[in-house]
Amino acid sequence: MNERPEQWKVTTHDWSVAVDRAHLATIRANARTYLAGGPQHCVLEVLAYADEEAQALGRAGAAVITRHRDGSVSVADDGRGTDTRRDDRGRVIRKPVMATEDVRFFDAAEPPLLPDGLPRRGMSTVAALSRWLEHTNRRSAGSWTQRYHNGIPSSDLVELPPEAGTGTTVRFLLDPRLGALVGLDAELLRGYAHLTVEFRDEPGAVDGGPAAAGPV
Repeated sequence: MNERPEQWKVTTHDWSVAVDRAHLATIRANARTYLAGGPQHCVLEVLAYADEEAQALGRAGAAVITRHRDGSVSVADDGRGTDTRRDDRGRVIRKPVMATEDVRFFDAAEPPLLPDGLPRRGMSTVAALSRWLEHTNRRSAGSWTQRYHNGIPSSDLVELPPEAGTGTTVRFLLDPRLGALVGLDAELLRGYAHLTVEFRDEPGAVDGGPAAAGPV
């Protein structure tokens, strides 16, 4: 594309802002509001992006939800992978979906509702409320991953070796003060019209709760 990020059209997130610390702080300060539906609502926020992409492409998408033994959960879809571009200086820039607001939903007076009946506010709500989060995207032009703590990048955007297929994987561990991922409602999580959702449990994962303490 070879332009400056501030010249790129804003459709969901502002490309020119890598991290909006004030936005993330607002979410953390109002955790009860943004996590009113519990940890399951965070999974629904992630799935919403895969569902809307599948709808836009006129296809049936697929997602796999995995509960891990460290208490984290991952959501992997088979979409195109989060939009990633090179600017006029050759830098690789991925759309800042974790660290900035989704301009369509966050401050909307009447945002769309997720299958749990609660408003959609965007992926940044998941990142801000997570002790850590890993965002990996696989696109036809390459794959990248980055780690966040409370929504703030804690590593660089790292390019990964080529891999077959495309898609996005979001793995996160919510702040333990907000509750463990227990009792996920399969019916609710399958409530998207354009997604087929599969559930998996990593060996040692018990009801989505941590079986052993894992590193941060």
